Amino acid sequence: MQTLSDLPALRAAIAALKSDGKPLALVPTMGALHDGHMALVEEARRHGRHVVVSIFVNPKQFGPNEDLAAYPRREAKDAQMLSAAGVDILWAPTVDVMYPAGFATNISVSGVSEGLDGAARPGHFDGVATVVTKLFNQVRPDVAIFGEKDYQQLAVIRQMVADLDLDIEIIGLPTQRAQDGLALSSRNAYLNDEERKAALALPRALGEAKRQMEKGGSVEEALTRAGATLIAQGFDPVDYVMLCDAVTLEPMHVLDRPARLLGAAKLGRTRLIDNIAVDPA
Repeated sequence: MQTLSDLPALRAAIAALKSDGKPLALVPTMGALHDGHMALVEEARRHGRHVVVSIFVNPKQFGPNEDLAAYPRREAKDAQMLSAAGVDILWAPTVDVMYPAGFATNISVSGVSEGLDGAARPGHFDGVATVVTKLFNQVRPDVAIFGEKDYQQLAVIRQMVADLDLDIEIIGLPTQRAQDGLALSSRNAYLNDEERKAALALPRALGEAKRQMEKGGSVEEALTRAGATLIAQGFDPVDYVMLCDAVTLEPMHVLDRPARLLGAAKLGRTRLIDNIAVDPA
């Protein structure tokens, strides 16, 4: 595996990889890799002869009071995991490489980025769209793999790729979970033992709300009950528990089409997100 942090070197390495005409798959990450990331790498291998993984903790998607400085970084272990998985290139640029002096461009995707985390974390999805566009231009993948755990992020990227006529296939991989059901996340490392147990209330509350809705129960009552459950289990604040259109992410008050149930709440100092599909009868 080549580990690169210099853009000219990356471009030369990408050109050499693509010279055989085989597809190239990209897995963008912020590092602190876990089994969920490795499932993305495995999926990338199924779709591309060559696999590039990027690791970049993107400052543009962190707000002023968020965890940029504390975000877990394990460069050596991450590189070891990716090498063992047969990744061809680890692209690990510095902030100065990604955002050189004078950088002045921002990419904003309207609609799908405006509610949910877009409302709770102003500017977050502009940072996501900008860095992902740069990664696409740098790596020039045929396919890019993202996890459905960050469902709104996936929707934003799909909209951006469609709007900008980017010739890249976007594949979403279902959320990878621990055996007890908690969605895998690099931020789970922040949880102490007691919080780790309490964190299960998030997927369980969403699962119960899904069951109520799919049996014909009131959407509003199911959402209210889920939010109250999270508060009772120590989450504070609960940013949102919402049912949204599976494609547009417009809020839904009646389950009359394929939907996504999304939740975000803070437990101690850790903000957790999760989502599940909900389908009408």
